[in-house]
Amino acid sequence: MNSLSIVDSHVHLWNPAQLRYSWLDTLPPLNRAFLPANFPATSATTNVNKIIFVESGADPAQSLAEVDWISDLAESELRLKGIVAHAPLEKGNAVRAELEAFASRPLVKGVRRNLQGERDSEFCLRPEFVTGVYLLAEFGFTFDFCIRHEQLPSIAELVRRVPQVTFVLDHFGKPDARGKKKEPWATDLKALAASPNVVCKISGLTTEAEWKNWRPADLQFYFELALECFGFDRVLFGSDWPVATLATDYRRWLETVQDFLIVATETDLTKLFQTNAERIYRV
Repeated sequence: MNSLSIVDSHVHLWNPAQLRYSWLDTLPPLNRAFLPANFPATSATTNVNKIIFVESGADPAQSLAEVDWISDLAESELRLKGIVAHAPLEKGNAVRAELEAFASRPLVKGVRRNLQGERDSEFCLRPEFVTGVYLLAEFGFTFDFCIRHEQLPSIAELVRRVPQVTFVLDHFGKPDARGKKKEPWATDLKALAASPNVVCKISGLTTEAEWKNWRPADLQFYFELALECFGFDRVLFGSDWPVATLATDYRRWLETVQDFLIVATETDLTKLFQTNAERIYRV
């Protein structure tokens, strides 16, 4: 299994001296530069051959600047093959200008509008937001969404309304692994997975558990249910580096996933670790 070629579908990079990330103000362990030069040290023995950069919470006005910065980094970090950019989809038709700008940057494969901080659990069903999501199909962009688990029913409705867009669920939909709660996350995840145009990232689970004390057994139910719901054709590996370093190092997360897959076939492993991400993000 260690010889598998890996596409890491969820990597963040940032530099507070380059762009403004207000969310880092409350997280001192992360409030420093995390650059491609730092990434190889964490993945040197993992055979990561391609990286998908996911927008890293730069202040919204800097979303295009973030894309251009990452595009510049990709000239020397050859594993950087795709970008998921921030887009203010709640602007409805007015978001077209941002999407057109992204479409002129070859590395942009999709967009993300981080929804986990929205108090209104149905924010994504507001008419203007739905209109913005519809536009993604015109540009061939995927839509990554990072949500709290209680937002799953609303996202499931959005996915049903816009079947022409491929949706990517980040971090299992953030179940309450810390509280070891299974419901309503399990029921809601099954409902979401019933739509064929949504896939699930095998990422970000350790930071939903006890950061310093989690064990693989604490995560196994969530992992196995996601795999049951989506199957090997609709899951893709991601590290959520460096956010995940709050709870794990790169190697431990990779080994945890591999241990859960000990009886999987080589074909299925290749899908999860490589070819699904290459297909979804066109890399």
